[in-house]
Amino acid sequence: MFKLSPLGRRRFERFKKNRRGWWSLWLFIGLFVISLGGELIANDKPLVVSYQGQWYFPVFKRHTEQEFGGQLPFQADYRSDYVQNLIRKDGGWLLFPPIPFSDDTPNYDLNKPAPSPPTSVNWLGTDDQARDVLARVIFGARVSILFALMLTFVSALIGIAAGALQGYYGGWIDLMGQRLLEVWSGLPVLYLLIILSGFVEPNFWWLLGIMALFSWLALVDVVRAEFLRGRNLEYVKAARALGLTDRKVIFRHILPNAMNATLSYLPFILTGAISTLTALDFLGFGMPAGSASLGELIGQGKQNLQAPWLGLTAFFTLALILSLLVFIGEALRDAFDPRS
Repeated sequence: MFKLSPLGRRRFERFKKNRRGWWSLWLFIGLFVISLGGELIANDKPLVVSYQGQWYFPVFKRHTEQEFGGQLPFQADYRSDYVQNLIRKDGGWLLFPPIPFSDDTPNYDLNKPAPSPPTSVNWLGTDDQARDVLARVIFGARVSILFALMLTFVSALIGIAAGALQGYYGGWIDLMGQRLLEVWSGLPVLYLLIILSGFVEPNFWWLLGIMALFSWLALVDVVRAEFLRGRNLEYVKAARALGLTDRKVIFRHILPNAMNATLSYLPFILTGAISTLTALDFLGFGMPAGSASLGELIGQGKQNLQAPWLGLTAFFTLALILSLLVFIGEALRDAFDPRS
């Protein structure tokens, strides 16, 4: 079983005492879990179908209309009255998710033209293509959070490695690394993305790779400073004198202390990644057209000022996610503060 050191326990207790950060962490985890299970909450396919004594799970497996007594060998349209009557005529039944729409499912039964206001069927209304806004928020938030988590992980690996090498070895390695950072950080990331989008159709992995080339710069200076300080400490000099290799000195003695300052930066990198993806989607240089995203919802709100629920939904969703991450980051910063 994993056990924290006495110092780790004290930091964890300090983090818990920050009630705002502690509850923000649990609320963020809850929102993330809900978005991960989006297909079980918002889907145009039923969770369970009972037909002639057999059980079907359309959310996880594709079933044709012929399996329910229909004529077509294609996937059944469970929202149509024809398929529902086929299933229910022999005592069968369907159980739909709380939101019977996926992120790309249009509602053809609107009483008002799209974008339509919130109703008991579409809780947050529909967008200009009659798609359910709440379903698109759930799937869009999942994409944003997954993108930010993966980008933060890749950025942390590259940034920590670069900062550790510069700070530990110093000399020409540090000098050349700093000059490279100065040049690399001066490149206009947004302009590069706009230019490259003219040659390659943007997608999740393409955006992740491009952003990872630049997002690691934020951690280099922090890790470098910790290694410059740590390499001159007495216990590090003693470890060298005992014959420990550079690799063991870095990973055993200096890196754990450098991670204290690094961890408090990670939530802020997350917020920056979510904001960047949202901005790119809003400008039309992010995810492919039609993908559920918060930036695309903001763009729809801008184009449809007569439908304020679009812009307000995107605003409050982003405000909630980013605020939670900022509160978590503040709590981590206080917990790892050496002065406390």
